[in-house]
Amino acid sequence: MVHLSNKEIGSVGYGMMGLTWRASPPSQEQAFEAMKAAYNKGSYFWNGGELYGSPDRNSLHLLNEYFTKYPEDADKVVISIKGGLKRGQMMPDGSKENIDRSIGECLKWLDGKKSLDLFECARVDKNVPIEDTIGYIAEYIKAGKLGGISLSEVSAPTIRRAHAVHPISAVEVEFSMFSLDILENGVASTCAELGIPIVAYSPLGRGFLGGQFKKYEDIPADSSLKIFPRYSAENFDQNIKLVQEVEKIAKSKGATPAQVAIGWIISHSGKPGLPTIIPIPGATTAARIEENVHPAQLSAEELAVIDDILKTFPTAGERYNAMGMAHVHA
Repeated sequence: MVHLSNKEIGSVGYGMMGLTWRASPPSQEQAFEAMKAAYNKGSYFWNGGELYGSPDRNSLHLLNEYFTKYPEDADKVVISIKGGLKRGQMMPDGSKENIDRSIGECLKWLDGKKSLDLFECARVDKNVPIEDTIGYIAEYIKAGKLGGISLSEVSAPTIRRAHAVHPISAVEVEFSMFSLDILENGVASTCAELGIPIVAYSPLGRGFLGGQFKKYEDIPADSSLKIFPRYSAENFDQNIKLVQEVEKIAKSKGATPAQVAIGWIISHSGKPGLPTIIPIPGATTAARIEENVHPAQLSAEELAVIDDILKTFPTAGERYNAMGMAHVHA
């Protein structure tokens, strides 16, 4: 296996696909239709994880099945897989034993149908030095079983410490109009300095910026949004104001709010002091893929308007609850 450089990751483009957790997963037929649509549109960077689903049925199994049916797609697609949690738990474990288990299971589930291009620990284990964990993962690169190492939800100092042990191919963090942290906490500037692309997850604010919710009651009872403070009944009315402003811009451009939100992220990519930024919107239908791969082209004037909107309507509520926030920017 050839090691994936950050330049190669950064050249994949904006058309990405997130194979993320869903309360009600789509059927295999629908999932395959969406994945094939992404491939046909040139969306070759696919992001998944062993945590998306159960230990015995997650996005790795879906990838195996897809590439069994479409083996000709395997060479072009780059997959980035999150792991490194205790099996069946949402608890980071960066020990050698668990890294070996996690990568080993990912390789077993892929079963040679697709190479493991990038692997990242979903969160940093604060009980194990990041240098040690990166060293354990790097052994798989040396053995030709892994293409590169990514990081997820890390601080700028952690990026530097990890990069000193082995070149980091990408850093995955939340970034959207609802989540501006990386522009303020040194993560974006550090990645730019080190030449590391950022993979922006939840670019649509977990779907909220897509404009599908008009009032709190519109959020389905089983929606994952229910567990995030910024989408609570307490914060909904404040945060919907930002969505409403984005909708106005979208309407004036003949675009959708989602296309404006993704276009806004892309407008930051490669700007002075910022790295390449690759959004990975989650999608379960071919129609949503079609929408996502045509982001709005925003003028300097429109971007200035959005900047003013973000200052006028600051996001209310944390990204995660207290337990979740304890594991970000580690």
